[in-house]
Amino acid sequence: MTAATAKRFSIAEYHRLAEMGFFESDDRFELIRGEIIKMAAKGTFHSVCNSRLFGKLYSLLEDRAIVRGQEPIILSDDSEPEPDVAIARNRSDDYVSSHPLAADILLVIEVSDSTLKYDRKIKLSLYAESGIPDYWIFNLVDIQLEMHSEPYQKQTGGFDYRVKRVVLSNEVVVIPGFPELSLDLSSVFPA
Repeated sequence: MTAATAKRFSIAEYHRLAEMGFFESDDRFELIRGEIIKMAAKGTFHSVCNSRLFGKLYSLLEDRAIVRGQEPIILSDDSEPEPDVAIARNRSDDYVSSHPLAADILLVIEVSDSTLKYDRKIKLSLYAESGIPDYWIFNLVDIQLEMHSEPYQKQTGGFDYRVKRVVLSNEVVVIPGFPELSLDLSSVFPA
């Protein structure tokens, strides 16, 4: 008797399933390390924080970079997450020819409440392995921002970030890659 194994999907297979109507139109999915993950429903606190964050970053960055909200990024042949917000380098075609690759991404942000453990472990490792230079988690459980930078590979083989900084909801942070731009977190976290 052989052990059961899960089917892992490539991005091409994942896209083909979507084209064939495999996914319900109301549900959102993302591909993480070959697994199709149904994304959690968003509560009002999450939605408000995410909308405020996207709006503030979009107005701050203007035409300096592309701010993407809940859109796919390609990290490998088997991972296409849809982070809450991603800041990508400008590209002449605005990514019409393909979703941004890891090398195009300056910052990835997840807004987390029910997915906090997953975002701290699985997504953090995935983003670090892909070389995403900065990863932020807007932690709605503890009402704080967790900033991760300097991805590296551990001697045990896993991936992580060397630097972690916790910033309180009433503080101001500098946007990575744009030292002249700062984000007031009190304008992002719902009161």
